[in-house]
Amino acid sequence: MTEPILSVRGVSKTYASGVHALHAVDLDIRKGEIFALLGPNGAGKTTLISIICGIVTPSTGTITVGGCDAIRNPKGARRQIGLVPQELATDMFETVEATCRFSRGLFGHPQKSGHIDEILRDLSLYDKRKAKIMELSGGMKRRVLIAKALAHEPDILFLDEPTAGVDVALRRDMWKLVHKLRERGTTIILTTHYIEEAEEMADRVGVISGGKLLVVDEKAALMKKLGKRELDLALNEPMTAIPAGLEEWHLALENDGKTLRYVFDAQAERTGIPSLLRKLGEMEIGFKDLETSKSSLEDIFVDLVRDGGRQEQPA
Repeated sequence: MTEPILSVRGVSKTYASGVHALHAVDLDIRKGEIFALLGPNGAGKTTLISIICGIVTPSTGTITVGGCDAIRNPKGARRQIGLVPQELATDMFETVEATCRFSRGLFGHPQKSGHIDEILRDLSLYDKRKAKIMELSGGMKRRVLIAKALAHEPDILFLDEPTAGVDVALRRDMWKLVHKLRERGTTIILTTHYIEEAEEMADRVGVISGGKLLVVDEKAALMKKLGKRELDLALNEPMTAIPAGLEEWHLALENDGKTLRYVFDAQAERTGIPSLLRKLGEMEIGFKDLETSKSSLEDIFVDLVRDGGRQEQPA
């Protein structure tokens, strides 16, 4: 197995106020993957990214970026990282082009007009390259943050809630760019609470809540191990309550009593479906249709956060 491009070991953060923002996080990121860190607001996502990027000092732990010890050599680690923060942090009176060139120069890279121009074109900013940041729309300003983060050609790009509050068109453009960057070998790490983005984009998913990393796994494997399936039976006659004798299946009534729902583990040796259908036949409970559906990543996320990691699976 190849060495991870980013390795986090035992990283925690306790503030002077006594707040435990992170609890001994262990995480390895593979080169060239798209990794999504999911969690509700205040879960610790931004704190973890800020520590890795050298903005916040950890209370404990070690971080290695591309073989470089980020604690002992933060500049060496930071050169390999591009960060797109949630908040706009740039000179409003500077032009788009100058902002990107300045960012590139900060990391000791010689100016490379072709690279900057390519980034601006990819982000639909080239026509605005001479405009001042203050003259741009909110969506355009978000694009500038991405261009600025990519100016020094980082190996790892962090996107902290990249599409929060942006329009659908910008969101699509950003994900096209993410795919293009990954094709070039850039490692993408994004934090989000938009489940559908992680489900569509990520190779692996981590779920964080209350400063604890609850689970990390391949997206498909996570859904396979933790996902449930639902069997919905469209009843011939609506019910007001679950009849006695059906307790062992833990059924629920939906759709004003017109649908009988059974939630089951699709990976289990016995799903319980045949015995349920036999029991319904014995009780002369008729149904005109049945349909199964699988859990979404959102269902899994909600369950994990609610249960506080009791379903945690090994990474």
